[in-house]
Amino acid sequence: MKVQIFTDGASRGNPGPAGIGIVIKKNGRIVSEIADYIGHSTNNIAEYTACLRGITEALILGASDIELYADSELLIKQIRGEYKVKNEGLQPLHSQILGLAGKLKHFKAVHIAREKNKEADLLSNIGIDAHDKKDSPLFSK
Repeated sequence: MKVQIFTDGASRGNPGPAGIGIVIKKNGRIVSEIADYIGHSTNNIAEYTACLRGITEALILGASDIELYADSELLIKQIRGEYKVKNEGLQPLHSQILGLAGKLKHFKAVHIAREKNKEADLLSNIGIDAHDKKDSPLFSK
């Protein structure tokens, strides 16, 4: 099964309260949306966490072909091997992502403009807002 995953991570304060947003689509239709609070973190950790969670959720749904879309140039270029992962906090997340990607028939990571990632961005902020308002548990459909 082929899916497209749109991910975003947000941190207010960098580091600060952080959230992730994930939209998984199959044939252009949304099959899963996730908004979650991940605690006090940096923006880059949030971006990586969103990516890892998105791939994990897609695998649970039965995906074997994933196109990952994110507006974090750092994340995408590190996944593609164009940039080295120097930050010690990102290294284990990077390894986990590559490990999961290696289990797939096809994996592609694509950098997109923020304007094309509005749904995931909104969900990442909902994750933070829901925690701030103590509205947990957060939604996942």
